[in-house]
Amino acid sequence: MKHFFGILLGALSFGAPAFSQWQPQSVGTDASFRSVSVAGTGVAWIGGTKGTFVRTADGGKTWQTGTVPDAQTCDFRDVQAIDAQTAFLMSAGPAEKGQARLYKTTDGGQHWTLLYQTQQEGVFFDGIDFWDDQHGLVFSDPLTDASVGRRWFILTTDDGGKTWQPVPPTSLPVMEPNEAAFAASGTSIAVQGKRNVWIASGGGVFGRVFRSKDRGRTWAVSNTPLPAGEATGLFGMRFFTEKIGVVVGGNYKQEQQPGQNGAITRDGGQTWQLLTPTDPPGLKEAVALLPGDRLLTVGPSGTSLSADQGQTWQQLDADGFHSVACAKGTCYAVGAKGKVSIQRFK
Repeated sequence: MKHFFGILLGALSFGAPAFSQWQPQSVGTDASFRSVSVAGTGVAWIGGTKGTFVRTADGGKTWQTGTVPDAQTCDFRDVQAIDAQTAFLMSAGPAEKGQARLYKTTDGGQHWTLLYQTQQEGVFFDGIDFWDDQHGLVFSDPLTDASVGRRWFILTTDDGGKTWQPVPPTSLPVMEPNEAAFAASGTSIAVQGKRNVWIASGGGVFGRVFRSKDRGRTWAVSNTPLPAGEATGLFGMRFFTEKIGVVVGGNYKQEQQPGQNGAITRDGGQTWQLLTPTDPPGLKEAVALLPGDRLLTVGPSGTSLSADQGQTWQQLDADGFHSVACAKGTCYAVGAKGKVSIQRFK
């Protein structure tokens, strides 16, 4: 992605959309989906409610849908695809109710191993991501300790999820009152390269981005110009190089509300600049990069495309999705009540 946001070789015509609409897929379940991850153009894994997972290994020609045994109460708000056979699922929900769990399959979803579970009060997993098949990180809403204040609860693994080590709270910045993350799209955490990781937050005064260059061992934090509040903040994020990344968000209680809903960094998350509000406006929950250095973002109000670093946006459609993942222009989008769609961009 070293040419990301360079000089565009061709201009996109905004007068006549050049793309087809999302192509709905039949996956045989009414589970709701908020997470999708790809491993190349042909492999996609999806996590959902009622312990549900969905997988394709042939670009959507066929779909496998299943339920993780003894996990029917789990809501898999994030998923990490390693390849067609290997994936991780993260269950969001109160640990006290047995919902803070991590699973792994190495045989295409035929069998699942419970890697980690805790009933520690206050733990609520928000996102998981991996640099490679061995090194990954999962994070939870903050825990409060009288000696160190409110800080993220973060676990790292260096052995493919067999063991997980907590990051010492003192390695993390203190969080603002009410600040947390939205487990809405599986993209409030992003990794890049071999060691970089970022976490996006809401609930405070401003949406903030926490960053680490050493696989989560030490952290810094910066404000973005996007507002935050009880139901407002940063929902989705992607980093395309170690320097360039985009965050999107809004208010989940006022999904159609116009206003600022995106920002970009060109220095690794230290500083952020506003993007033009998307068309359609409102809450955006996930963002992806397309060929030609174009941005694609989805949310309850529809899908938006930009060919100029977020200065202008084209509405592709008004179909609502919670998350999207793309590889070389093949995009998989997911939403409520079993909604899965594919669109291929050139």
